[in-house]
Amino acid sequence: MSKDLRGTLIGLLGAENVKEHVSMSSVTTFRAGGPADFLCTPVSEEQIRALAAFLQEAHIPYLVIGNGSNLLVRDGGIRGVVLQLGSRFSAVTAQEPEDGRDGAFLTAQAGAKLSAVGHEAQMRALSGFEFACGIPGSVGGAVRMNAGAYGAEIKDILCCARVLMPDGQVKTCSPQDLQLSYRHSALDENGGMVLSATFRLRCGDPEQIRARMAELAEKRRSRQPLEFPSAGSTFKRPKGYFAGKLIMDAGLKGLSVGGAQVSEKHAGFVINRGGATAADIEALIGEVQNRVFALTGVKLEPEVKIVGERE
Repeated sequence: MSKDLRGTLIGLLGAENVKEHVSMSSVTTFRAGGPADFLCTPVSEEQIRALAAFLQEAHIPYLVIGNGSNLLVRDGGIRGVVLQLGSRFSAVTAQEPEDGRDGAFLTAQAGAKLSAVGHEAQMRALSGFEFACGIPGSVGGAVRMNAGAYGAEIKDILCCARVLMPDGQVKTCSPQDLQLSYRHSALDENGGMVLSATFRLRCGDPEQIRARMAELAEKRRSRQPLEFPSAGSTFKRPKGYFAGKLIMDAGLKGLSVGGAQVSEKHAGFVINRGGATAADIEALIGEVQNRVFALTGVKLEPEVKIVGERE
């Protein structure tokens, strides 16, 4: 079956875009996780649609990833196919608005990194995307989880997204269609895959935009443990609280399980200090949840998506 599947995948994508038994530690920002049976990197929308149609029809499970942030893959890995929308599907284009209003639309394919979209916006003197530039993700994942930082969210600037639905249809969805809320969208329920997103940005001064991007980047460097692998903020913000403060007040900064640790720089981050297994990270997440709940009655919900099989 594996040989037959490999042949079909190569027929759809080309041999250079199909890899077998790839460690997910090499494609996730946690730098942990077991192997995927197949890692596929399509280069066009046509390839994505053909691959998704085949996998659906053949009842082969698949996981869509972008930059591999906000994701923990267990040590047993992923059965089936990991479909990575990365640098080969990352074009960014601009269009002038037809309504005569200032600004422009930027359309980015799902694999484009948010940092790259932000750089393109700055080069075109377009403001509004600065908040997202330091988020370690790609456009598809950012839309799917309504990523946000510094008081702004993707829904604030999103015009529409093109989404491949499980039935093979491609729909153009508004933010209302996507039901964007805090770290959530309707895509979590309907299984749609973001192909591209269009953002409406306003005109600005390129130097002011650059300065704001630099200011936010410095804030991240000073407050977040960027020197260690992580998946970004580990927990969602509980209503009325801040996850990092709850964890810090519980005395959990520096708490470790194996190579995983609650960051001493920012308690809202679980980091891989070196050699952490996915089991270490997952166990530490659970321990933090249990201790914070025992002390405060607040149940922390992981922002990080945990997938795959245990060893």
